[in-house]
Amino acid sequence: MPFLELDTNLPAGRVPAGLEKRLCAAAAAILGKPEDRVNATVRPGLAMAVNGSTEPCAQLLVSSIGVVGTAEENRGHSARFFEFLTKELGLDQDRIIMRFLPLEPWQIGKKGTVVTFL
Repeated sequence: MPFLELDTNLPAGRVPAGLEKRLCAAAAAILGKPEDRVNATVRPGLAMAVNGSTEPCAQLLVSSIGVVGTAEENRGHSARFFEFLTKELGLDQDRIIMRFLPLEPWQIGKKGTVVTFL
């Protein structure tokens, strides 16, 4: 059950319509998870800086169980997410930063319990 949070200082009008849906589809393909289990939030128009600069930028947080736990995995994921985001947002790679956060099943609540018990 991947969670993606895309923060950007791009105004909402510069963020392509339907980006959250395409981000879910891309994440499903990149992480090898079913698309109907991917959750995405896109937050445009934020006050933010990347590398000390407030020029147009974005930050992606990718959290998931079992697929973001090693440097080797994340190197491959990073390349594919960068390809997607540079194309979608029109930003250079040096204006995008990513964080990968491995999750455990007991850290995700669903259906009145946690994933461990589902």
